Amino acid sequence: MASHRRPKQPSRARVTVLTTAAAAAVVLSANAANAAPSEKLSKGEVKAKVDKLYEEAEQATEKLDGAKEKQQKLQKEISTIQDNVARGQEDLNKLRDSLGSMATAQYRSGGIDPSVQLFLSSDPDDYLDKASTLDQLSSQQVEALKKIQDKQRELAQERAEATDKLKDLSATRTELAKQKNAVQSKLADAQKLLNTLTAKEKAALDAEQAQAASRASSRVDLGSTGSASSRAAAAFAAAQSVIGSPYVYGASGPSSFDCSGLTSWAYAQAGVTIPRTSEAQANAGTRIYSQSDLKVGDLVIFYGDYHHVGLYAGNGQVLHAPHTGAVVRYESISNMTFEFGVRI
Repeated sequence: MASHRRPKQPSRARVTVLTTAAAAAVVLSANAANAAPSEKLSKGEVKAKVDKLYEEAEQATEKLDGAKEKQQKLQKEISTIQDNVARGQEDLNKLRDSLGSMATAQYRSGGIDPSVQLFLSSDPDDYLDKASTLDQLSSQQVEALKKIQDKQRELAQERAEATDKLKDLSATRTELAKQKNAVQSKLADAQKLLNTLTAKEKAALDAEQAQAASRASSRVDLGSTGSASSRAAAAFAAAQSVIGSPYVYGASGPSSFDCSGLTSWAYAQAGVTIPRTSEAQANAGTRIYSQSDLKVGDLVIFYGDYHHVGLYAGNGQVLHAPHTGAVVRYESISNMTFEFGVRI
C-alpha cells in the first residue's frame, strides 16, 4: 500500500521573508509606474543654477585670495624673525666670548672672580637677580652681563613670536586648501550642469552673454561723469587694456584675473597700491553710497559680504572680471547687488 505523506510546509520565517519581498516588489513597481520621468533642465534653468554656483565660487575665491595674502605676509614675517634670531645669537655669542676674556684676564692676574665663575657655568638671569653678587663685579662686567641678559630675553621673545606665527601659518595653509577645494567643487558642479546642454543651447547661451556685453559696452559714456582723479583714470585705462582677458580664480594679471585681481592690478599700473581682496578694498578709500555720485575709475562693491568688485565705467556700467567662463568686460551695475562705491 502506497504511503501518503503530507507535503512539508515552509517555515514561518521563510513565509515572512517571501511576503515582505513580494510586498516591496509591488510598492517599487507601483512607484516606478507612477513616477514622472526625469525632466531635462531648460537652458534658462541651467544658466540660473550655474550663475549661482559661479557666485558661490567667487565668494570662496575671495577667501582663497585672502588666505594667500596672509600666508605670504606670515612667511615674510617669519623669515625676518628667523634672521633676527640668527643675528641675535651671534651677538650673544660675542658678548659671552667677551665676558670669557674678562674672566681669563682676571685668572691670569691672580684668580677669577667667583661671581664671574658662577656665570660661566649657569644662567646669568639667575644670579643677576642676586644684588649681592653685583658688588663683586666691576662696572665693565656688570654692563656686559646686563647686555647678555637683555639679548637673551630679546631672543626668547622673538623665538616665541616665531613659534606663534608658524602655528598661524599652518592654520592659514589649512584654510587655503579648504577654500581651494570649495572653489574647485563649485566650478565642477557648474561644469556638470553646462554639460547637460546641447551644443546648440551652449552656443545660444554664449551668444546671449556676448550680446549683453556688447550692449553694456555701447552704453559706456566715459565723459558723462568724469574721473575721480588722474590716478583713477589711469587705473581704468589699464583695465580697459585687458578687456577680453579670461577670468581665472586667484589670478591678478597681467593676462588673467579674478575680480579683485583686476582692480588691484589696474591701480598698481597707476602707481597706487590697494589691498588684494574685494572685502579689504571696500575699506580702502571714501565710500560713495549713491550711484549717481560715482565717477569713472571708482571701485564698485557688490553683495552684502563684499565678495565682488569692479571699476565704474560711467552711465551705470561697470568694467569687471565676472566669473569663471567669462572674460574682463563691461556689464550693467543693475545686474548685481550694488552696495557702494569706493573712491581711492
